[in-house]
Amino acid sequence: MTLETKPSPRTAQKSLQHRTIAAAVAESLRERILDGEFRAGSPLRQDALAGEFGVSRIPVREALMQLEAEGLVKIHPHRGAIVSELSMEEVQELFALRVLLEPRLLEASARQLTAGDYDQLNRILQEYSAELRANHVRRWGELNTQFHMLLYRHAGQPRTSAIVANLLQECDRHTRLQLSLTDGMKRAETEHAALVRLCEAGQVAEACALLRTHIEDVGKSLQTYIETHQRTDAGR
Repeated sequence: MTLETKPSPRTAQKSLQHRTIAAAVAESLRERILDGEFRAGSPLRQDALAGEFGVSRIPVREALMQLEAEGLVKIHPHRGAIVSELSMEEVQELFALRVLLEPRLLEASARQLTAGDYDQLNRILQEYSAELRANHVRRWGELNTQFHMLLYRHAGQPRTSAIVANLLQECDRHTRLQLSLTDGMKRAETEHAALVRLCEAGQVAEACALLRTHIEDVGKSLQTYIETHQRTDAGR
Protein backbone atom coordinates (compact mmCIF):
# COMPACT_ATOMS: atom_id res chain seq x y z
CA MET A 1 0.00 0.00 0.00
CA THR A 2 1.36 3.42 -0.93
CA LEU A 3 0.88 6.37 1.33
CA GLU A 4 -0.14 9.66 -0.22
CA THR A 5 2.35 12.34 0.66
CA LYS A 6 0.98 15.72 1.53
CA PRO A 7 2.88 18.94 0.98
CA SER A 8 4.43 20.39 4.10
CA PRO A 9 2.71 23.42 5.64
CA ARG A 10 5.65 25.56 4.56
CA THR A 11 5.40 24.34 0.95
CA ALA A 12 1.63 24.86 0.91
CA GLN A 13 2.01 28.36 2.35
CA LYS A 14 4.64 29.24 -0.24
CA SER A 15 2.35 27.99 -3.03
CA LEU A 16 -0.52 30.09 -1.67
CA GLN A 17 1.69 33.16 -1.50
CA HIS A 18 2.72 32.68 -5.13
CA ARG A 19 -0.94 32.36 -6.21
CA THR A 20 -1.93 35.46 -4.22
CA ILE A 21 0.94 37.52 -5.63
CA ALA A 22 0.24 36.20 -9.14
CA ALA A 23 -3.40 37.28 -8.85
CA ALA A 24 -2.35 40.78 -7.78
CA VAL A 25 0.16 41.04 -10.64
CA ALA A 26 -2.44 39.78 -13.13
CA GLU A 27 -4.98 42.35 -11.91
CA SER A 28 -2.50 45.20 -12.29
CA LEU A 29 -1.39 44.10 -15.76
CA ARG A 30 -4.99 43.49 -16.84
CA GLU A 31 -6.01 47.04 -15.97
CA ARG A 32 -2.97 48.53 -17.67
CA ILE A 33 -3.74 46.58 -20.84
CA LEU A 34 -7.42 47.53 -20.74
CA ASP A 35 -6.54 51.17 -20.05
CA GLY A 36 -4.24 51.21 -23.08
CA GLU A 37 -0.99 51.74 -21.15
CA PHE A 38 0.29 48.51 -22.70
CA ARG A 39 -0.77 48.63 -26.33
CA ALA A 40 -1.30 45.71 -28.70
CA GLY A 41 2.00 44.12 -29.66
CA SER A 42 3.88 45.50 -26.64
CA PRO A 43 6.32 43.02 -25.06
CA LEU A 44 5.77 42.02 -21.43
CA ARG A 45 9.21 40.94 -20.20
CA GLN A 46 9.18 38.76 -17.11
CA ASP A 47 12.46 40.09 -15.71
CA ALA A 48 11.42 43.71 -16.05
CA LEU A 49 7.97 43.07 -14.56
CA ALA A 50 9.41 41.05 -11.68
CA GLY A 51 11.73 43.96 -10.91
CA GLU A 52 8.91 46.49 -11.15
CA PHE A 53 6.64 44.54 -8.81
CA GLY A 54 9.46 43.45 -6.53
CA VAL A 55 8.64 39.74 -6.86
CA SER A 56 10.22 36.65 -8.36
CA ARG A 57 9.56 35.56 -11.94
CA ILE A 58 7.29 32.69 -10.82
CA PRO A 59 4.18 34.76 -9.95
CA VAL A 60 4.80 36.98 -13.00
CA ARG A 61 4.83 33.90 -15.24
CA GLU A 62 1.62 32.64 -13.60
CA ALA A 63 -0.01 36.05 -14.08
CA LEU A 64 0.92 36.12 -17.76
CA MET A 65 -0.49 32.61 -18.23
CA GLN A 66 -3.77 33.78 -16.65
CA LEU A 67 -3.90 36.78 -18.97
CA GLU A 68 -3.22 34.50 -21.93
CA ALA A 69 -6.23 32.39 -20.90
CA GLU A 70 -8.29 35.61 -20.93
CA GLY A 71 -7.09 36.48 -24.43
CA LEU A 72 -5.21 39.62 -23.41
CA VAL A 73 -1.71 38.19 -23.84
CA LYS A 74 0.00 35.82 -26.26
CA ILE A 75 3.00 33.81 -25.05
CA HIS A 76 5.40 32.79 -27.81
CA PRO A 77 8.17 30.22 -27.22
CA HIS A 78 10.96 32.47 -28.51
CA ARG A 79 9.49 35.97 -28.28
CA GLY A 80 8.03 35.77 -24.78
CA ALA A 81 4.75 37.44 -23.84
CA ILE A 82 3.19 40.25 -25.85
CA VAL A 83 -0.11 42.09 -25.58
CA SER A 84 -2.60 40.49 -27.97
CA GLU A 85 -3.52 42.27 -31.15
CA LEU A 86 -7.19 43.08 -31.69
CA SER A 87 -8.42 40.46 -34.13
CA MET A 88 -11.18 41.11 -36.65
CA GLU A 89 -12.22 37.46 -36.41
CA GLU A 90 -12.36 37.66 -32.61
CA VAL A 91 -14.52 40.77 -32.64
CA GLN A 92 -16.90 39.24 -35.19
CA GLU A 93 -17.28 36.04 -33.16
CA LEU A 94 -17.70 37.74 -29.78
CA PHE A 95 -20.36 40.15 -30.99
CA ALA A 96 -22.17 37.54 -33.09
CA LEU A 97 -22.53 35.42 -29.95
CA ARG A 98 -23.75 38.39 -27.96
CA VAL A 99 -26.35 39.23 -30.64
CA LEU A 100 -27.54 35.63 -30.55
CA LEU A 101 -27.77 35.21 -26.77
CA GLU A 102 -28.48 38.56 -25.10
CA PRO A 103 -31.86 39.39 -26.72
CA ARG A 104 -33.04 35.92 -25.65
CA LEU A 105 -32.06 36.63 -22.05
CA LEU A 106 -33.69 40.06 -22.12
CA GLU A 107 -36.92 38.65 -23.55
CA ALA A 108 -37.06 36.08 -20.73
CA SER A 109 -36.14 38.58 -18.01
CA ALA A 110 -37.66 41.95 -18.88
CA ARG A 111 -41.20 41.34 -17.60
CA GLN A 112 -39.82 40.12 -14.26
CA LEU A 113 -37.77 43.23 -13.51
CA THR A 114 -38.84 44.88 -10.27
CA ALA A 115 -39.01 48.47 -9.08
CA GLY A 116 -35.82 47.78 -7.14
CA ASP A 117 -34.15 46.54 -10.32
CA TYR A 118 -35.10 49.72 -12.16
CA ASP A 119 -33.77 51.85 -9.31
CA GLN A 120 -30.47 50.00 -9.57
CA LEU A 121 -30.40 50.26 -13.37
CA ASN A 122 -30.96 54.01 -13.20
CA ARG A 123 -28.20 54.38 -10.58
CA ILE A 124 -25.84 52.55 -12.93
CA LEU A 125 -26.87 54.87 -15.78
CA GLN A 126 -26.20 57.93 -13.62
CA GLU A 127 -22.77 56.65 -12.62
CA TYR A 128 -22.07 55.67 -16.23
CA SER A 129 -22.85 59.21 -17.38
CA ALA A 130 -20.63 60.72 -14.67
CA GLU A 131 -17.72 58.40 -15.52
CA LEU A 132 -18.07 59.14 -19.24
CA ARG A 133 -17.86 62.87 -18.62
CA ALA A 134 -14.91 62.42 -16.26
CA ASN A 135 -13.23 60.21 -18.87
CA HIS A 136 -12.66 57.44 -16.31
CA VAL A 137 -12.04 54.67 -18.83
CA ARG A 138 -11.51 51.95 -16.23
CA ARG A 139 -15.12 52.03 -15.03
CA TRP A 140 -16.81 51.96 -18.44
CA GLY A 141 -16.51 48.24 -19.08
CA GLU A 142 -17.39 47.34 -15.49
CA LEU A 143 -20.55 49.43 -15.51
CA ASN A 144 -21.51 48.14 -18.96
CA THR A 145 -21.30 44.56 -17.71
CA GLN A 146 -23.26 45.37 -14.55
CA PHE A 147 -25.98 47.07 -16.59
CA HIS A 148 -26.44 44.24 -19.06
CA MET A 149 -26.34 41.45 -16.47
CA LEU A 150 -28.89 43.26 -14.30
CA LEU A 151 -31.27 43.43 -17.28
CA TYR A 152 -30.96 39.63 -17.66
CA ARG A 153 -31.03 38.65 -13.99
CA HIS A 154 -34.55 37.13 -14.07
CA ALA A 155 -34.11 35.12 -17.27
CA GLY A 156 -33.89 31.81 -15.39
CA GLN A 157 -31.20 30.57 -17.79
CA PRO A 158 -28.08 30.19 -15.64
CA ARG A 159 -25.90 28.52 -18.28
CA THR A 160 -26.65 31.11 -20.93
CA SER A 161 -26.19 33.88 -18.36
CA ALA A 162 -22.78 32.49 -17.42
CA ILE A 163 -21.73 32.41 -21.07
CA VAL A 164 -22.91 35.99 -21.59
CA ALA A 165 -21.13 37.17 -18.44
CA ASN A 166 -17.93 35.67 -19.81
CA LEU A 167 -18.50 37.26 -23.24
CA LEU A 168 -19.01 40.66 -21.62
CA GLN A 169 -15.78 40.25 -19.68
CA GLU A 170 -13.94 39.31 -22.86
CA CYS A 171 -15.49 42.33 -24.59
CA ASP A 172 -14.32 44.70 -21.83
CA ARG A 173 -11.20 45.75 -23.71
CA HIS A 174 -13.18 46.14 -26.93
CA THR A 175 -15.90 48.14 -25.17
CA ARG A 176 -13.44 50.61 -23.67
CA LEU A 177 -11.71 50.98 -27.03
CA GLN A 178 -15.00 51.51 -28.86
CA LEU A 179 -16.17 54.13 -26.38
CA SER A 180 -12.91 56.05 -26.12
CA LEU A 181 -11.70 55.98 -29.72
CA THR A 182 -14.97 56.17 -31.66
CA ASP A 183 -18.19 58.17 -31.32
CA GLY A 184 -19.73 55.49 -29.10
CA MET A 185 -19.94 57.29 -25.75
CA LYS A 186 -23.05 59.41 -26.26
CA ARG A 187 -24.79 56.70 -28.28
CA ALA A 188 -24.19 54.06 -25.58
CA GLU A 189 -25.58 56.39 -22.94
CA THR A 190 -28.69 57.15 -25.02
CA GLU A 191 -29.39 53.55 -26.01
CA HIS A 192 -28.91 52.18 -22.49
CA ALA A 193 -31.45 54.70 -21.18
CA ALA A 194 -33.86 53.75 -23.98
CA LEU A 195 -33.54 50.06 -23.11
CA VAL A 196 -34.60 50.79 -19.54
CA ARG A 197 -37.57 52.91 -20.67
CA LEU A 198 -38.81 50.26 -23.11
CA CYS A 199 -38.56 47.46 -20.55
CA GLU A 200 -40.31 49.54 -17.91
CA ALA A 201 -43.11 50.32 -20.39
CA GLY A 202 -43.55 46.62 -21.15
CA GLN A 203 -42.35 47.05 -24.74
CA VAL A 204 -40.19 43.96 -24.61
CA ALA A 205 -40.08 43.22 -28.34
CA GLU A 206 -38.92 46.77 -29.04
CA ALA A 207 -36.32 46.53 -26.26
CA CYS A 208 -34.96 43.28 -27.70
CA ALA A 209 -34.76 44.81 -31.18
CA LEU A 210 -32.89 47.83 -29.81
CA LEU A 211 -30.53 45.61 -27.85
CA ARG A 212 -29.74 43.58 -30.98
CA THR A 213 -29.03 46.75 -32.98
CA HIS A 214 -27.01 48.21 -30.09
CA ILE A 215 -24.67 45.19 -29.95
CA GLU A 216 -24.38 44.93 -33.74
CA ASP A 217 -23.45 48.61 -34.06
CA VAL A 218 -20.74 48.36 -31.40
CA GLY A 219 -19.27 45.37 -33.24
CA LYS A 220 -19.39 47.17 -36.60
CA SER A 221 -17.79 50.28 -35.11
CA LEU A 222 -14.94 48.21 -33.74
CA GLN A 223 -14.46 46.37 -37.01
CA THR A 224 -14.25 49.70 -38.87
CA TYR A 225 -11.68 50.94 -36.35
CA ILE A 226 -9.55 47.79 -36.72
CA GLU A 227 -9.74 47.88 -40.54
CA THR A 228 -8.70 51.53 -40.61
CA HIS A 229 -5.71 50.94 -38.35
CA GLN A 230 -4.67 47.81 -40.22
CA ARG A 231 -4.60 49.81 -43.47
CA THR A 232 -2.67 52.60 -41.74
CA ASP A 233 -0.12 50.16 -40.34
CA ALA A 234 0.25 48.43 -43.73
CA GLY A 235 0.96 51.76 -45.38
CA ARG A 236 3.81 52.66 -43.06
